[in-house]
Amino acid sequence: MDPNNPNKDKRSTPEYALYQRENFWKPNTGEVPPFNTEPGKLEELAKEKLTQGGWYYASSNAGQSYTHLANRQAFYRHKIIPRQLVDTNLRDTSTTIFGHKVSAPIGFAPIGINKIYNPAGEIPVATVAKELNLPYCLSTAGSNPIEAVAAANGEGPRFFQLYMPHDDELTISLLTRAHNSGFTACILTTDTWQLGWRHDDVATGNYAFYRGIGADLGLSDPVFKKRLQAAGIDPEKQPKEAGAMWIDNVWHGRAHSWEKMPWLIKTWKDISGGKPFCLKGILSVEDAKKAVEIGCDGIVVSNHAGRQVDGAIASLDALENIVAAVGHKTYIMYDSGIRGASDVAKALALGAKFVWVGRLWVWGLSIMGEAGVRHVMKSLLADFDIFMNVGGFQNVKQIDRSALEIAKIDKPVYAEVDVLGAKNKVRE
Repeated sequence: MDPNNPNKDKRSTPEYALYQRENFWKPNTGEVPPFNTEPGKLEELAKEKLTQGGWYYASSNAGQSYTHLANRQAFYRHKIIPRQLVDTNLRDTSTTIFGHKVSAPIGFAPIGINKIYNPAGEIPVATVAKELNLPYCLSTAGSNPIEAVAAANGEGPRFFQLYMPHDDELTISLLTRAHNSGFTACILTTDTWQLGWRHDDVATGNYAFYRGIGADLGLSDPVFKKRLQAAGIDPEKQPKEAGAMWIDNVWHGRAHSWEKMPWLIKTWKDISGGKPFCLKGILSVEDAKKAVEIGCDGIVVSNHAGRQVDGAIASLDALENIVAAVGHKTYIMYDSGIRGASDVAKALALGAKFVWVGRLWVWGLSIMGEAGVRHVMKSLLADFDIFMNVGGFQNVKQIDRSALEIAKIDKPVYAEVDVLGAKNKVRE
């Protein structure tokens, strides 16, 4: 690729594709690319680097991994139709989400307990998100204080993902901290009142919070500190008990219902001055309509990457149904099973305005910390930039339903799944 291509200086977004050339050139200077970003090889290398508990938590899916498999099969069935002889020299990878112009329709999905992947936790992830101008979403199950993550993210666009306690004062405190720290949207996850049944985690008692690891976001909360004091728990001397009390307030196993949503939306809007509120975990058209009816500014179509309900509909299949029903009424985002630029494009073509990526950057964090996250996400941006170039798309809006064909499968689609249920290869 010509590094002196005059078009790169005329583009409205950087020539992310040059990261390919940068890696091709490295052997000439005695260097090598950091590591292979092919998803299967990423997983293998992460498994080598992580503890057993870290690997199991990152890779485990609900039940027999059928939902995880369904996600991959759905991407396999949808085929890109490239266009030729399109002038893509000035292509624009950017999009806008809730008033933020960002580098691409790609964001860092909310994933908890990052300290089991790297001692610095969420800090290096938020740092890279800022550098790349990609939205970062912090999980309530994060392992660093909200304020510390915000500081690392600087001026980057960031949102707060809420696992809502049944303690309203604690919920208000978390939302207030998020707003005061510059988080500009609240995304409530609706599918995880408790963790799904994940065999490997259960079989090994793999729950970091009960080991006293990763509860810093809660332990730094002023309201939760009062709760600890009232319970007679000293987090310095009793980290396991403190961690357990925190996560039992977050993944509490007690469902919330639609009746609670008006209070939550009003509370967030009052605290934030009217900033966006979204629901994550929506797969049903009926639920999507209800979300619009109660005033949600956006929804994330997601099956939690197959980690919550085994045998559920693929998020990509749900996306098309939901877009048809409410796509003109709310901002629709996608989450679950993204492994590369073509997956991002398929979700966009089916009507998502934005796509969240999770496990890819977790593997990078596990392998090489901040440098690993940077390599994975720069590679994904390069992949997306190249996809638009060779696929014939001048901007993100052109990636629409006309760019897809749904394959007619005359025989079953299977997958080869390893014993951990984390790696699969779809085949006919």
